[in-house]
Amino acid sequence: MRMMSIASGSSGNAILVGTETTQLLVDAGISAKRILEGLERAQLSGEDLDGILVTHEHADHIGGLGVMMRKFHLPVYATALTIEAIKNDRRLGQVDKDSFIAINCDEPFSVKDLRIDPMHISHDAADPVAYRFRYGGKKAAVVTDLGVYDDYTIQGLQGLSAVFLEANHDIRMLQTGPYPYPLKQRILGKRGHLSNEASGRLLSSILSDKMQYIYLSHLSHENNLPELAYEAVRLEVEMSDTQWHGDDFPIRIAKRGEPSECIEF
Repeated sequence: MRMMSIASGSSGNAILVGTETTQLLVDAGISAKRILEGLERAQLSGEDLDGILVTHEHADHIGGLGVMMRKFHLPVYATALTIEAIKNDRRLGQVDKDSFIAINCDEPFSVKDLRIDPMHISHDAADPVAYRFRYGGKKAAVVTDLGVYDDYTIQGLQGLSAVFLEANHDIRMLQTGPYPYPLKQRILGKRGHLSNEASGRLLSSILSDKMQYIYLSHLSHENNLPELAYEAVRLEVEMSDTQWHGDDFPIRIAKRGEPSECIEF
């Protein structure tokens, strides 16, 4: 299996997940041009894609979806409520509505040789999901845009080899920053986004000796810094009551404006 963040953050998200024979995008929240440039870094083209998995309907996750659908005639997988919300978004433009394929949480499905298992997350969207992947005994997940996590979340993320995990904001930067009060409350709420500290606590709960790659994702441009996210998450792991220490695993940042390296495991 291989994964690569093409873009990650409040201004747009797209993550490549693939095998030797299957290539999928998780979200298409940046321009098609940027998506294709990112794919080129992985020696792929739009014609190589087998579909797009959408986590939810917010603009930073579907901004380039319409163009990608029209240009490459791709199937789009999402929950029924998310599909309905996407169809009602004028920014989508004219697309083949039959290209949408409804999926259900906790009901795995396959695209060629890649097994995909959507899971519920808590976010202020119609029916948002995270995605878990399985291939050849390896498991990975893309888990962003969630305000809180619980035992269901933790249980669903056990045994991963790689995780792209939200570390959206530094709480102090958010509280003292320029955002209007209602937006601050939304981000901090149960259907908002994970802080750096919350991300570190969740990570501590899912670490195992199988974990090879950790990418902190969906960092806020206005309310976070890569070094703050890294240190806060590392410290939470260090302070946890698990056997793991903060430096036991490499922790990387999925960047907002440029693709990450393409990891293979």
